Amino acid sequence: MKDWTKAILKESDSFENAIKVLNDAALRIALVVDDDNTLLGTITDGDIRRALLQHIPMSKSVKHIMNHNPISASKNDSTETILSKILNKDLLHAPITDKNNKLIGLKTLQDLSYKKRYDNPIFLMAGGLGTRLYPLTKDTPKPLLNIGGKPILESIIGRFINAGFHNFYISTYYKAEKIHKFFGNGSSWGVNIEYVNEVKPLGTAGSIGMLPNNLPNLPIIMMNGDVLSKLSFEDLLNFHNKEKALVTMCIREYDIQIPFGVVDIEGHLVQDIIEKPFKKFFVNAGIYVFEPELISLLKEGEYIDMPTLLKNQIKLGSNIAAFPIHEYWQDIGHIQEYESAYKSFSKGFF
Repeated sequence: MKDWTKAILKESDSFENAIKVLNDAALRIALVVDDDNTLLGTITDGDIRRALLQHIPMSKSVKHIMNHNPISASKNDSTETILSKILNKDLLHAPITDKNNKLIGLKTLQDLSYKKRYDNPIFLMAGGLGTRLYPLTKDTPKPLLNIGGKPILESIIGRFINAGFHNFYISTYYKAEKIHKFFGNGSSWGVNIEYVNEVKPLGTAGSIGMLPNNLPNLPIIMMNGDVLSKLSFEDLLNFHNKEKALVTMCIREYDIQIPFGVVDIEGHLVQDIIEKPFKKFFVNAGIYVFEPELISLLKEGEYIDMPTLLKNQIKLGSNIAAFPIHEYWQDIGHIQEYESAYKSFSKGFF
């Protein structure tokens, strides 16, 4: 059982510190209390993501982003009562308080021996050439590059298994036989793995059209086979279902500093000079959820990249939702990124 006291915050703590506590405590909730340990509010992944979408400054206090009316349970409640409260409100946890609303504990679904199992298909993209990682990928496909004692793709699959998923499809092209040989049918991991084999490169979305037509009528999670992240797949699915989107795209906030003074002009007159400003953008994180109907919109063997597919659907009026992730995330496209991920292992990412 994890130490819930590591998830405690004060109302004066910053938004930035809330993210750190949420990630470090690994309970998917932060508990905000006053100096007398009275429960004032909670912060979950959803609160963080809404704040990120609103570009709330990291220096702002948590009172601007927390839930001021959290669902809690009494220390006298039975296990069944606490579980009922959590499930009825579709929650993952419940703070435990005494009669004076003093925080004395935390119960989670995991504590209550509640284990979900998801039949949603997981579609992993593992067909890339890995050109930018050469010579590491001369004889090894990028998803099988070793980080922390195991291939990247095995770590990805392991996180899905731990979250309750068991139905996998892997898209392959470059050195496909090595991926097939390593994972087989998935029985060594207690899951089912099938393969979508590209005869020629089909882009980052083309292989979607090659998925079988007998998949369960459930949202499909698609993830690049060179991305490591600690994001909550359950939160991602819940968000997608709530938004009723055709596709949900995971995004990351990316900061870049202009290394010069930026000059704002109107006509020939200088209006302002901003020295080395920071610019914030949302970038594609390479993780998606899509409805099964998307498969029928693609022709088998058609080349198409994911941005093109999404832009086409936006023009048609489809709902494309954005899910901001704040957890650890690392795309492994260059040698420097591979080395960064390797260092993350030494810090206990896996």
